[in-house]
Amino acid sequence: MSPFWSAWISIITLAVIFGCAALLLSISKGEKFKDTTEETTGHVFDGIEELDNPLPKWWFWMFMATVIYSVGYLIVYPGLGNYKGIIGWTSTGQWEEEMQYADNHYAPIFAKYAALPAEELLKDENRQGLLMGQRMFANNCSVCHGVAATGAYGFPNLTDTDWLYGGSVDTIKATITNGRVGAMPSWASKLGEAGVRDMASYVLNLSGAENVDAQAVARAEPKFQALCIACHGADGKGTQALGAPNLTDNVWLYGGSYEKIAHTIRMGRAGNMPAHKELLSDNKINLIAGYVYSLSQQK
Repeated sequence: MSPFWSAWISIITLAVIFGCAALLLSISKGEKFKDTTEETTGHVFDGIEELDNPLPKWWFWMFMATVIYSVGYLIVYPGLGNYKGIIGWTSTGQWEEEMQYADNHYAPIFAKYAALPAEELLKDENRQGLLMGQRMFANNCSVCHGVAATGAYGFPNLTDTDWLYGGSVDTIKATITNGRVGAMPSWASKLGEAGVRDMASYVLNLSGAENVDAQAVARAEPKFQALCIACHGADGKGTQALGAPNLTDNVWLYGGSYEKIAHTIRMGRAGNMPAHKELLSDNKINLIAGYVYSLSQQK
């Protein structure tokens, strides 16, 4: 804040403070040390008159104490025009001091674990590196994947062993660093509504669901082989290089009910995992990747 704006705010604040003090003094009418008065406010209701009693003495002096304190505060900070005040304190300066302290205090600990391979982090009995990764995950990733990393509708569960792009440490690092963009095209124009619903039955059959319409599966099979195998493979097990999911398990990003699968085929899907290379250092990405990798190794 510039000295001009600091002075401007100080002037307005002082005007309010002295205005309140003047109001307090004016309403006392010289009676502030008397407990009662015979004067009335002029309000009469049902024969009852309202006396114009002054403020209690303790209340009046408490108000005056706040006025004195406020003036003193303005002198100390922001110094009546000098935005740093007479003690030189600013919120920015305090933040910088706290950050400097954190850097000095935690830098050796961070340096010890940040460059370790993720596999080595899992071997640490104290789990210090993984705990640092967990805190960074909570700050940067939990809004989509959840605090427990179990995901949500449209966001992958990171605690299982099902991976769209692969679950190796290097792949996880690449995902966090560069992000991912996934796209499932809409097939409504190619298949028509009847074809969409047949294909939903076929996909359910791939995942081992029971009571699936066998005739719908038979009708959809040649269309699946013609339209879907480029991404999902002839056997429906997906292609990690493309981020195409495995359709033969029971893990679903957008839900595995008949209607939700039909909606996915009909309307398509678009997913975006943002890149974090501009937000996080390589060492921080390494710790987060180690933490995410550890989640799937606990199963």
